[in-house]
Amino acid sequence: MTDQYIQQIRDILQRIEALTADIISQDDQQKISNILSEIIDSEYDTNAVWGGKDSIYTSFGLDPLLFDLQTALISIEEIGASRAIILSILLHEFVKIDRLSLDKVKADFGEDVAHIIKGLLKVNELYAKSPSVETENFRDLMLSFAEDMRVIFIIIADRVNLMRQIKDKGTDEARRKVAHEANYLYAPLAHKLGLYLIKSELEDLSLKYLETETFYMIKEKLNATKRARDEYIKTFISPIEEKLSAAGLRFHMKGRTKSIHSIWQKMQKQKCQFEGIYDLFAIRIILDSAPDREKQDCWQAYSIVTDMYRPNPKRLRDWLSVPKSNGYESLHTTVMGPEGKWVEIQIRTERMDDIAEHGLAAHWRYKGVKDSGAKLEDWLKDIRSALESQSSSDEQLVDQFKVDLYSDEVFVFTPKGDLFKLPKGSTILDFAFQIHTNVGSHCSGGKVNGKNMPMRTKLQTGDQVEILTNPNQQPKQDWLNFAITSKAKNKIRQSIHEQELRTATYAKETIERKFKNRKLEYEEPILMKTVKRLGFKHVMEFYKALSEEVLDINKVIDTYIEEQKRENNELPTVETQSAENFKLDAVTKTSETTNKDVLLIGNNIKGVVYNLAKCCNPIYGDDIIGFVTVSRGITIHRKNCPNCRRLIEQMSYRQIEVNWAEQASGQFPITLHIIGNDDIGIVNNITSIILKEKNILLRSIDIKSSEDGLFAGNLTIMIDDNNRLSQLIKKIQAIKGVKNVSR
Repeated sequence: MTDQYIQQIRDILQRIEALTADIISQDDQQKISNILSEIIDSEYDTNAVWGGKDSIYTSFGLDPLLFDLQTALISIEEIGASRAIILSILLHEFVKIDRLSLDKVKADFGEDVAHIIKGLLKVNELYAKSPSVETENFRDLMLSFAEDMRVIFIIIADRVNLMRQIKDKGTDEARRKVAHEANYLYAPLAHKLGLYLIKSELEDLSLKYLETETFYMIKEKLNATKRARDEYIKTFISPIEEKLSAAGLRFHMKGRTKSIHSIWQKMQKQKCQFEGIYDLFAIRIILDSAPDREKQDCWQAYSIVTDMYRPNPKRLRDWLSVPKSNGYESLHTTVMGPEGKWVEIQIRTERMDDIAEHGLAAHWRYKGVKDSGAKLEDWLKDIRSALESQSSSDEQLVDQFKVDLYSDEVFVFTPKGDLFKLPKGSTILDFAFQIHTNVGSHCSGGKVNGKNMPMRTKLQTGDQVEILTNPNQQPKQDWLNFAITSKAKNKIRQSIHEQELRTATYAKETIERKFKNRKLEYEEPILMKTVKRLGFKHVMEFYKALSEEVLDINKVIDTYIEEQKRENNELPTVETQSAENFKLDAVTKTSETTNKDVLLIGNNIKGVVYNLAKCCNPIYGDDIIGFVTVSRGITIHRKNCPNCRRLIEQMSYRQIEVNWAEQASGQFPITLHIIGNDDIGIVNNITSIILKEKNILLRSIDIKSSEDGLFAGNLTIMIDDNNRLSQLIKKIQAIKGVKNVSR
C-alpha cells in the first residue's frame, strides 16, 4: 500500500467530512475515520480482502475502498444523499469482509443504516460472479430494491462511478454487459427517481460503450456546431431577458444541449442524419421566487415568452398543476424562434430546478411540499406484488418494469373527482385494476367523459372515467394484449392461472370418478396419448372441454380403453376386404327425439337451472335448443351451433326442446367478425355507429391488418335481442369498405 494511495483515501475522506458536516455528527465521522485508519494502517491486499478474484472491482482492476469513497462523493454532490445513505456506502464493505458486524453498526449508527447495508449485501451477492445482472437474477435484484428505496440511490451512484471508470479497463465484453444493464435498468431507475442528469449520463456512457463510433460522431458534430448554437441562443434569449426584467422578475437563463443519447434516439426514430435534427437544445428560465408566488411567476414568464414567439399548443406540458410522481415540477412549451426553428422552453423556480437536477432526494429537503415519496412507495408495492407471483417469467418482469420505469404519466379522474396517475398508454382496464383488483377482474368496459367505451380504450390526461363491471366477467387471455401496467398484467395472469387450475382439478376429479365407476386403472401416460388422439394440442384445452361438457367423458373413456389396448397390443386384427366386394349401405337418418314438450326459459322462470352456452352466445329471438348436462343444469345453444350438433349426434337422449318465454331484460354478449378494406378511419366509423346505438355496449375490439389490404377483427358487444342485432349488422355492412359481417 503506497503513501500516495493512503493520501488519496485521506483526501477524499476529508472532503466527505467537510461536505457532510451539517448532516453527519463529528462523533459519527470520528468512528468512520477510526475504522478506515485501522484498515489502512494494517498491511493487506485490497483485492484479496475486499472482493476476491471474482468481484466486480477486480474485473475492472478497481480498488474497492477507493471506489466506495468515490461513490459516497457522487451521492453527496450529485444526489444530495441523506446521512443513512452516506454511512451505508462507507460501512457496507467492512460488514462484507467481517471487520464490522451488523449488530455493531446498529448500535453505533442506527437501525436504518444497518437495514440499508443488509440490502446492499444482497445486491453484492448477485454481482459476486458477474459485473452485470443476468435475467434469472433480475427478480432477486428487484426484491432487494423493493425492501428499501435508498438501496436504489446507492446502486445508481455505484453504477455512475463504475461507468465513468471502465473506459480503458476490463474486457470489451465486460464493458458491453455493464453498459447494456445501465441502459435498460439503471437509467430508467434514475428517471423514475427524478435524477435526470444522472439518467442522461448513464445513457450517454452506455451509448459510448455499445455504439462507440456513433457516440463520437455525434459528439464531434456537436462540438463543431457549438459556436453557431451559442450565437443563436444569445439572439433568442436577449429580448426575453429584457421583457422578464421589465416585469420585475428575478431570474437567470441557460441553454441546455440535448444529450448525445437523445439525439441518437431521435435520429433512429426519424431515420435521418445528425443534420436533420433541429431541436438540439432547450432554454431554461429559472426564477428566484418566493414559495407562495412560484406558480404565478412561472405562468407570467410563460405569457411573456409566448407573446414574443408563437407557441406550439400540442407541446405544452404543465407539471406545475400536477407534478410528476418523483416530485418533478416545471412548465414546458415549444415556440417558433428566429429562422423558423423550434425551441423548447422550460420554466421553473430555483427550488424546482434543484429537484429536477437531484431528484427525489432534493424534494425531501424542502418543507411544506407534498411528499411524493408515497407515490414511489406505491410503485415499490407493485414491484413486491409482482415478484411474489410466480405466474410471470423473468423476461416478462424485465419488460414490465422497463415500461413502468420509463413511461410518462396521464392523470385521470373518477366520477367523484379523485385523481389517479397512470403510465402513458394506460387503458380503462389498467385504471380498473389501479382502483382495486376485484374491479379490474370484473371490468366490462367504462364510461369516458360520459361515453361508453371498450376496456382497451387508451386514456388521456383529464379524462373522467367510470368503470363498468359485470359479476360474471373474468379475466381473459386477450386482456394481456392491451393492459400495460405491471399490476394489471400480473393480476390477469394470476387469475387465468387460477381459472386453469380450477378447471383442471374439476376435470381430473370427473375422470378419476368415472374411471373408478368403470373399474379402470388410471394411467397418466396413456391419458396424455388419449388427449392427443382426441385432437387436443394442449392438455388444458382438453380439461376445459371436459369441464364445459363440450367433450363427452364416455368418449374419453372409450378412446382411453382403445389406446390402452393399443399400448398392450390387444387390438383385434381387422381382416382386409377387397374393394370389389365393398358395397355402400344407404344411410338413413331418423329422429330420436320423441319428446314434444317445450321448456320455456326467461327471467321469471323458477325451478329450472339453465345457462347460456359460451360457444355460440344465444340471445333473445334466436332459434335455440337445450342440452341436459350432468352437473350444470340445462345448457342453451343456438340450433346452428356446431358444438350443439356434435353433442346431439353423440348423446341425442340429452336433447330437450326449449323456447324463449318472454322478452328478457338485460343484455347478452355477442361477438361479430368483420372483414373490410384496411382504410384510414373505417374502424372508427364502425365503433362510432355502435357507440351511437342506445343500450348497446362495446366491450372489446381486436383488429388485425393483413398484407392484402384487408383487415379482420372481432367486436364483442352487449345487446338485448337478435332483432336489434340484425339491424346493427345491416348498418355496419352499409359502411363503405366493409366486406362482411358475421356472428
